[in-house]
Amino acid sequence: MAEQANKDEQVGFHKGALATLAKEREEMQKVLAIVEQLMQLHIKGLKDLGVDLVAQAQEMQKEAKSEKKPAGKKRPIEDMLRK
Repeated sequence: MAEQANKDEQVGFHKGALATLAKEREEMQKVLAIVEQLMQLHIKGLKDLGVDLVAQAQEMQKEAKSEKKPAGKKRPIEDMLRK
């Protein structure tokens, strides 16, 4: 009997954790959607100002290849934004 109660507690614990994590995931998706929307607004603003983001991205890719950085090492977003 005690063994069944312990199992029921564990099942309840895992179900509760999954419910909480599912809600957290929903909230994370909302935050991500807001961030994406803000990024698109800034991209549009830069395009309206005549900034060619595609050309800059291609230039950064060429620079990255010429620098021959160790595999797996990525440039921080702050470095990309300073150019």
